Amino acid sequence: MAKKASSGFTEDWVPIRAIQNNMIITRDNQKISGVKIMPRNIFILDGQLQENILVALRNFYNTIDYEFWLVVADRPVDISVYMSQMQLLLNDAKTPAIRKLIMQDIQKGEMFIGNNVVDTEYYFLFKTKDVDLLQKRVRMMINGLAQCGLNASQISNSDLRLVLENFLNGGVSTQFGTVMPS
Repeated sequence: MAKKASSGFTEDWVPIRAIQNNMIITRDNQKISGVKIMPRNIFILDGQLQENILVALRNFYNTIDYEFWLVVADRPVDISVYMSQMQLLLNDAKTPAIRKLIMQDIQKGEMFIGNNVVDTEYYFLFKTKDVDLLQKRVRMMINGLAQCGLNASQISNSDLRLVLENFLNGGVSTQFGTVMPS
């Protein structure tokens, strides 16, 4: 039997056939989906409310009777629209005091851009071949997390691509351009 040549392309060794309908579809027809949890800093709440949320989360975790992954991913923050709006406001500002305040906001925005600020996002992912079971689990997760005081929604195609990019590139975002001969 001939040995298969090793490929240098990620697509050849990652068993993903497609990302569509808020699911990753693998070559063996498994479907991977999940929920995105909106971050909430419970540690700014009073002690009793913190304890209630943690107990609710523990009880929620104990109801999950299937394999799942809890994934944390960083997404770059894009404030370009905000910066454009600030520039328009600056152009229309009539008084020096207002111009100064707007300039301070623009400088803060430039600081964020220069420091590669990211939002941290949290996901529960799980897999099955049965699409109906997958959707049932998504609904169960959203409802269970809501009972814990957390907002969640079904993961999107964009979120799935972000999770894969973080996994495959160690969290480093890549921006490849066209190579032009000199």
